[in-house]
Amino acid sequence: MSLSLHSVQILTLATLLAMPFVRAEVNVVEKVDTDVYFHEGDLGRYGHCNNGWIIFSDYVLMIDANFPSGAQVVLPKIKAMTDKPIKFAFDTHHHGDHAYGNQVMHEAGATIVGHSGVLTEMKKYETNYFTGKGSGPWESAAKNRKDVAASKLRPPSLLFEQKMAFDDGTHRVELLHFGVAHTHGDGWAWLPKERVIFTGDACVNGPYNYVGDGNIHEWIKTLDKVIALKPLKVCPAHGPSGGPEMLTNQQQYFKSLLAEVKKLKVAGKTAAEVQAASDTIKETLRRDERIAHYIGSMFFEAQVEKVWRELKGAAFPPKKQAQVQPAKLKTKTLVMR
Repeated sequence: MSLSLHSVQILTLATLLAMPFVRAEVNVVEKVDTDVYFHEGDLGRYGHCNNGWIIFSDYVLMIDANFPSGAQVVLPKIKAMTDKPIKFAFDTHHHGDHAYGNQVMHEAGATIVGHSGVLTEMKKYETNYFTGKGSGPWESAAKNRKDVAASKLRPPSLLFEQKMAFDDGTHRVELLHFGVAHTHGDGWAWLPKERVIFTGDACVNGPYNYVGDGNIHEWIKTLDKVIALKPLKVCPAHGPSGGPEMLTNQQQYFKSLLAEVKKLKVAGKTAAEVQAASDTIKETLRRDERIAHYIGSMFFEAQVEKVWRELKGAAFPPKKQAQVQPAKLKTKTLVMR
């Protein structure tokens, strides 16, 4: 898998990857604490991320805008429990399954909030929107997703550098940036009173780690800062919510991956040899029950290559495609929506 693979392609693969992990809890509202809610999105069928929301005294703060169709799933559920307006929607980062629903949230009355890095990343990748030139991830998504095609890109307009707080005297939510992790613009939503943290894709609960837009070495350091908060409840962007062990397990997965690839670097292996060793590394990591569920079939080799490149190794050689005679090809083309 190319490390330049971006937004829409990531989520298309993630959708296929997630299908065996669909659970009954998907699309069910979970009450995390008083006025604090978590909603596990239907990644397996629709590519939806998870959402969270906090009901303040006179408004609602939404965590992630999702894809447009994901926003449309969650909005009626919020409106069914409160008549307070959704005034803010927080993009934890710039990827399509978290930010392409911004226009839907805006039309519902929300101001879109994000770390300044979210806007920087959008300017880097969404070239058609910002320059009118070329075709970016939004345009790619619109070819395969009717919900994206029917909406439009809306970057966050309320930005923060390190910290932004919402506080009504009863609830306090701090939007924080700790450094590079899944992307260069990751934001976290921390509730110090309830000790709940919404993580975006910087912490997930399953084989959903896309590493192409971040840095694994820095990701490990960033997780140290989040673990130091000592949260009691962790609400990830993909997979079910859980306890603080989710953060340490996420970190341990990357530490173990880094250690295994580093052994090959020290041994003087070539890029091709490291690529060939990916399955062996996978089975080594699978022996650790704490991190085995982070291993997937589609992202793993890309994760190995990412670590290898961060260790100054060369790019993996492209794999040869099997030769198929067109006249004998009878398999139907899979159309992903």
